[in-house]
Amino acid sequence: MNVFVWIDDAFGIWTIPRTHVELLTRDFPAHSFIHAENAEASLRGIEDADVALSPQLTPEHLARASRLQWVHSPAAGLGTMLFPAMVASPVIMTNSRGISANTIAEHVIAVTLALFRKLPLAVRGQEAREWVQKAIVSPPPIRLIAGSRVLIVGLGSIGIATAKLFTALGAHATGIRRNTAAPRPEGVAAVHALNRLRDLLPAADVVVISAPQTSETQHLIGAAELAAMSSQAVLVNVSRGTLVDEEALASAMRGGRIGGAALDVFDTEPLPGSSPLWTLPGVLITPHSAGVRPDHWGAVTDLFAENLRRFTAGQDLLNVVDKIAGY
Repeated sequence: MNVFVWIDDAFGIWTIPRTHVELLTRDFPAHSFIHAENAEASLRGIEDADVALSPQLTPEHLARASRLQWVHSPAAGLGTMLFPAMVASPVIMTNSRGISANTIAEHVIAVTLALFRKLPLAVRGQEAREWVQKAIVSPPPIRLIAGSRVLIVGLGSIGIATAKLFTALGAHATGIRRNTAAPRPEGVAAVHALNRLRDLLPAADVVVISAPQTSETQHLIGAAELAAMSSQAVLVNVSRGTLVDEEALASAMRGGRIGGAALDVFDTEPLPGSSPLWTLPGVLITPHSAGVRPDHWGAVTDLFAENLRRFTAGQDLLNVVDKIAGY
């Protein structure tokens, strides 16, 4: 069996180390591994592939891949790989949902605390060697997670892990998800359907976006949703940039219509220097790093290896994606 690997990130952070491909090669001597390290090599390498470990296949890759049976994404999202031809094809798709859930949940807590306690203001004061105590204690007041009302939009592994941490700190967590009939997760006080989003936004102190990127969630948070939020509410996006209308968010922040925003993902990455989000007070930007953990690639390859064993043995795979639903 030919296993094609192409995980190449322009900035290096999400590029699979060659050592991990070598470990897979060692652990599966019966299979041939094709490791593409650039786009040109990927188009050649996909031609004889039975299996692909990649987050970035295109229609051209699929057209060349006459033998392809299964694609595994090293990320939770499938991103641009759910193009019409892939969705219509018999190719099975799996993802790596769950491996970064606790890491991202900790990030959500960290940025929420940073905004609640005005830590960016303290950092700016430190850089300027200014004692900004008066500014920090001035309205709006410093807030506590304990007693806060948190609305988590998307109750996959990330949303559930986030709810548990908020609840442990004394918050009241409510969730929104597509399947309301499923058992209510631990740490979530109530679960609602997506069509209740605008009804629930006014009561939320924190709104966490952890839903998958699908056609249904495009600009899930737009001008109308931002207008429905409390003027002190904090928006946290750890999903994908397309779920939040950045122009509408910038307008809402400039107008003081919400209290703050912590953004780890953007429509265009890196976020262009021309974006007003860089300099708006109350906006905390992190460079798509919420999911970073020291053993990230070990976790990715362990999951892929388990699925490769299952695939070889004709067993059910873990984390199979519904290509129509998008996750």
